[in-house]
Amino acid sequence: MKRKLEVSELIFKVISYIFLTIFSICCLYPFVYALSASISGRHAVEYNEIILFPKDLQFEAFQSMFNNNVFWSSYTNTLFLTLYGTIWALGVAILGGYALSKKRLLFRKGFNFFLVFTMWFSAGLVPQYLNYLATRDIFHGVGITDDKWLIVIAMGMAAMNIILLRNAFEGVPSEIEEAARVDGATEMQVLFKVYIPMCKSTIATVTLFFAISRWNGYYWANLMVSTDAERPLQVFIRRKLEELTNSENLATWNENYAANSAIYALIVCSVIPILIIYPFIQKYFAKGVNVGGVKE
Repeated sequence: MKRKLEVSELIFKVISYIFLTIFSICCLYPFVYALSASISGRHAVEYNEIILFPKDLQFEAFQSMFNNNVFWSSYTNTLFLTLYGTIWALGVAILGGYALSKKRLLFRKGFNFFLVFTMWFSAGLVPQYLNYLATRDIFHGVGITDDKWLIVIAMGMAAMNIILLRNAFEGVPSEIEEAARVDGATEMQVLFKVYIPMCKSTIATVTLFFAISRWNGYYWANLMVSTDAERPLQVFIRRKLEELTNSENLATWNENYAANSAIYALIVCSVIPILIIYPFIQKYFAKGVNVGGVKE
């Protein structure tokens, strides 16, 4: 038999549901508005007649993007950076977190301190930029001329995610590892057959963090990638935004859709892959952060 809620509990639940509903609407509305504005007619967009639903339906803004070869090239570059960047960064984080979770690791406390130290203090943007330039020269010297690999390899370190994985690995009972070693498991077998399966929620969460970071990466990609053929989607969106909002271009704009509709179409296209992937990972999200973020 269910316990009857007290008045205070009922009030708290009602207020919580109202707050969460309002918060959800506030989060969802910008995307709905962007989608509506991207498929609405020029007059409705330019005169701010779009509130929620589209008016004077047209899909020319999306068609203009789909017919743009640079758009598809940028999209491909972003997929490349997200896929390989996530795999590389996740591999570094898993190996680093596993090593730092072992009490038998020599100078373990020192390594953990320096890892956390990088989160407190940073050398700054200028030294970091000079470091990336030197790294790019090294890559070019060994024959790697594609600057996307610089973004993938040189930026594969994330101290916070290593700490999350380290804490998750420390939560695995040592008896399970001992049983695996008695059965003859090697160090890598212990990692891949014991620790990774038991920490899959935290690993899925960290994977999501890395993927979103690589997908939305703009600043360093804009600075370090030197050719248009290698630039990712976010850089393309920024440059397209500057082009479409230029006063000279607006004065000669003669399309059936507004310039802002093209911008919103780009934004919608850039968000769709994350919206597709997130529902499959979100069930691990809360559990993964709790397991990796709390250390007993």
